[in-house]
Amino acid sequence: MYGRGVPPGGVSFGPPITPPVIKQLLIANLVVFLAQPFIPGALFAASPSDFWQHGFLWQPFTYMFLHGGLFHIAANMFTLWMFGSQLAMAWGAQRFLRFYLLCGVGAGLLIVSFPWLLVWLGVASPMSLSIPTLGASGAVFGVLLGFSLTWPDRTIQFIFPPVAFRAIWLIPILFLLEFYSGQQNVSHLGHLGGVLVGWLLLRASGDAGRMPTLEQAKYRWRRWRMRRRLKAVQNDDWRERRPRDDDRPGPWLH
Repeated sequence: MYGRGVPPGGVSFGPPITPPVIKQLLIANLVVFLAQPFIPGALFAASPSDFWQHGFLWQPFTYMFLHGGLFHIAANMFTLWMFGSQLAMAWGAQRFLRFYLLCGVGAGLLIVSFPWLLVWLGVASPMSLSIPTLGASGAVFGVLLGFSLTWPDRTIQFIFPPVAFRAIWLIPILFLLEFYSGQQNVSHLGHLGGVLVGWLLLRASGDAGRMPTLEQAKYRWRRWRMRRRLKAVQNDDWRERRPRDDDRPGPWLH
């Protein structure tokens, strides 16, 4: 990453320091992951039917410590370490932990509640109410939003695809990649829930002022189209002014 708060060279991979609160979250998730073969996962994952029909009220909290495989927990914990460490150093352990947990629980409440609305509207099958959701992605997406709004002008470089962009566009780009990836077992609702809860918390604290708006997106789109049209006009003008082969002076004869 590039920008304020990075080493003098201007480039860094990961945070310079891992705060204790991040280490504790990493350890807690890893311990639960190792214990998952010995605990009834269906009892602690977020399920709409279990939450509302069977009274499993703890699920919007416990689901965020469960993961569906090694790659799943590695991706979430790497992202938490990469972006959460700097946010925890800037905010302090207490505020960061409260923000992380509220984003995760808020996303969990949306996961167990919104499918009921879809079933009531007739756009989803009642069988979808028994599908469990697990993972820390809701809380992690809240952390990503917090990072992008705290340091909106930092430059983030993806390894694959190798593109660079300002941190303020991190969340829209991730949702765009999710949309085009077409993965079926990704909880888009959980990711969106973490972002929405994070935005509400940041807005309440006065830290959400730099978030891109729809008007800004329209303005950038118009500017991009205008630049393309101007470039096309310039190319046409250059072709008209370019001398043709028969207009060029011939070689000197001697």
